[in-house]
Amino acid sequence: MANLRDIRLRIKAVKNTAQITKAMQMVATSKMKRAQEQALAGRAYAVLMAEILMELETHSVFADTDKPLHPFLAARPVKKRGILVLSPDKGLCGPLVSNLVRMIADIPRDQASYVCIGRKGFQFLSRSQRHVLAEFSVNDKAPFNQVRPAIEVLIKAYENGEVDTIEVLFARFVNVMRQEPVLEALVPVHDLKKAIHDLVGDAHYTKTAPIAVDIREIKFEPAPEIILAELLDLFVKREAYQMVLESKASEHSARMVAMKTATDNAKALVQDLTLGYNKARQAAITQEILEIAAAATASDS
Repeated sequence: MANLRDIRLRIKAVKNTAQITKAMQMVATSKMKRAQEQALAGRAYAVLMAEILMELETHSVFADTDKPLHPFLAARPVKKRGILVLSPDKGLCGPLVSNLVRMIADIPRDQASYVCIGRKGFQFLSRSQRHVLAEFSVNDKAPFNQVRPAIEVLIKAYENGEVDTIEVLFARFVNVMRQEPVLEALVPVHDLKKAIHDLVGDAHYTKTAPIAVDIREIKFEPAPEIILAELLDLFVKREAYQMVLESKASEHSARMVAMKTATDNAKALVQDLTLGYNKARQAAITQEILEIAAAATASDS
């Protein structure tokens, strides 16, 4: 009977766990839908900024490649990489965190400095004794004013020569079942024309934010050189912000799938335990009947 009590307690514990994972799945589903809509809506803005830069590239601001008009366009030797790590604050989101951590582990320890958004990435960087410039926290709504200080830390470090690149490590949202860990370089922009065309031609963006064909000539006020100096800085910040939105959508999608899998596994385990409990109970009853029958036979004899 002690064995039956243990099985009953385990069934109860698994059922309680299934209720918790089911609730977490529903919460993650709600957050995932909101984050997905926010990420998809942000792509149209990024594409629009790229269209303006495409118009700028037709002007003389890109003619003199020997004298870049913006620090982001100047190539220089890479001695120290600057990487913005976008990771979840919480776990229980399947292999998403481990995939990001694996990519960080592949980077030599003394070749990069990091800025973190999310506790999971910061915890790994601290344990592995890597150089962290700053750590930030962003809530699920991920407003731009919370993300901007993080990318500005890297921009300032780049301008001061502390780092020679600005890269972003994040989980790109493809669909609910698929999130791709990506290490994407933002600065320096070695070929602005190619970067613009790559963004405009990216299926992840144009599928949800199609580009309207407009053959009209655009007149820039003030001069294109002045607009470039301001717009390129905003473009880099906006690209980093878009990656934060993609990362949030990936996090909630991965957590929803992980919790659904956990709930399904718990239900399957309850069925197995219930079957085992019924077999053990039936065996116990059969054993009692045999014992009673044996006792009755012994008394008659």
